[in-house]
Amino acid sequence: MSKKNKNIAVFASGNGSNLQALIDAEKREIFSGKIQLIFSNIATAYALERAKLHHIKSFCLESKTFQGTPNQFDAEILAVCVKEKIDLICLAGYLKILSSVLINQYFKRIINIHPSLLPKYGGKGFYGHFVHEAVIKNHEKESGATVHFVTLEPDQGSIILQKKIAVDVNDTPEILAQRVLKIEHEIYPEAVRLFCDDEV
Repeated sequence: MSKKNKNIAVFASGNGSNLQALIDAEKREIFSGKIQLIFSNIATAYALERAKLHHIKSFCLESKTFQGTPNQFDAEILAVCVKEKIDLICLAGYLKILSSVLINQYFKRIINIHPSLLPKYGGKGFYGHFVHEAVIKNHEKESGATVHFVTLEPDQGSIILQKKIAVDVNDTPEILAQRVLKIEHEIYPEAVRLFCDDEV
């Protein structure tokens, strides 16, 4: 008897290049799951445009105009995820800390991609270019990307996959960011495959 495909929701706040990597991987049948929902907390996020281009259901709830508490914000998202029978939530450049409302309901079913070799350069303030600036400033010999489970403590959840690259002497934060992004696009679909195959 074949396993049921996992229903996946992807949360993104910006361009959504990791979202695109997941969409492309689904089309190549890298993992036995289906992206059912794309959510953004920013109405102008290009991730929502990607949803339209690929005919995937999307949902936006703007955090900057939302009147309620973080718990109430996440409760609205949770209601949609439950309605869509979502099995896995993938954070792909989602720049809002999740509350316990979502994390407790989806414990060990929310994963995130982070542009460093966790536990280094994780947690508060370490996102996007801030990570790469810190890596170069501290003369690190290597960097990379990590896929991990999401817990109440940002970037502290169990590591699923990690891949390293050497930091080149000529790297700027911008160049390093692009090199790390390529790795993110490789390991995120693989981490989703492991989840869908019940290997993590």
